[in-house]
Amino acid sequence: MELGILVPLAPFIMVVCIVVIPMWLKSRDRREMQATVRAAIEKGQALPPELIEAMTKEVKPAKVSSALRDMRTGVILIAVGAGIAVLGFMIGQIEGDALHPLLGVSAIPALIGVAYVVLSFFNPNKGHQSDV
Repeated sequence: MELGILVPLAPFIMVVCIVVIPMWLKSRDRREMQATVRAAIEKGQALPPELIEAMTKEVKPAKVSSALRDMRTGVILIAVGAGIAVLGFMIGQIEGDALHPLLGVSAIPALIGVAYVVLSFFNPNKGHQSDV
């Protein structure tokens, strides 16, 4: 197989792997757990409370947006933008034409981060901080 076709497809393959593989693994674990429970029920064994608790613990409650989560997300995005900007300055020392495009790219996550930080101050759920 020629590598020329894989290079442009690599980002899409990577995204598919990042999304599909965890979903497949979680589905496989769920099927194995159901088979174990089914076998125990068929043999007439009582299910231990720990197993029932573990099965119901998998259900995640709906996440409520909180000011703390917005602030953390904003700070992380600002840091990503700053990192790309530093990369632009470093590469700009070698290749001067690379500075401005990388600064433009760094502005995208940085400005989204600034928006998150600003929104964290206006979040109505300031007192309701859920798991972050």
